[in-house]
Amino acid sequence: MASIFPAHAEDIAEKATLCASCHGENGVPIDQKIPVIWGQNAGYLYVELRDFKRGARTNPIMSQMATGLSREDMMALAEYFSKKPWPNLGQKPADAATAERAQRIANSAQCSQCHLAGFLGASLVPRVSDQNHDYLLATLRAIRSGERGNNNWMTELMKAYSDQDMVALAAYLAGL
Repeated sequence: MASIFPAHAEDIAEKATLCASCHGENGVPIDQKIPVIWGQNAGYLYVELRDFKRGARTNPIMSQMATGLSREDMMALAEYFSKKPWPNLGQKPADAATAERAQRIANSAQCSQCHLAGFLGASLVPRVSDQNHDYLLATLRAIRSGERGNNNWMTELMKAYSDQDMVALAAYLAGL
């Protein structure tokens, strides 16, 4: 599969411009189903790009994008976007009942052990607080079903939770 990066895209800022066509010029993605990458942890961004390139994670657009990236490109793009400020998506906090349910789920699944306080993540673990709601919900479902199979531990963990739990968790995290 050919890369859609222009052959002349020499520097990372130029390659990042292509990323902005979906992930947003100011860090706000053009669609709720697309994740925020501005301010995301560099290690996580690198691993996801690598997994798209290897086929361990698939998406029609991202798999093609990653094909033309070298390891150095992926590392540089991850670092570039991690240094950007996390955008304000203007998402509303979850209502009290939803937040309470989500907090129970997060406590029982021990989410903060990896995603840390405030669900900001670190290194290879993504920030999930204030992430796009629809992206979060689709990701939780894809992880639970095994469709997103680049983290088997998360797949097994999410199997314990219902779709209503996923909805509550996505609403809560998006509103943080």
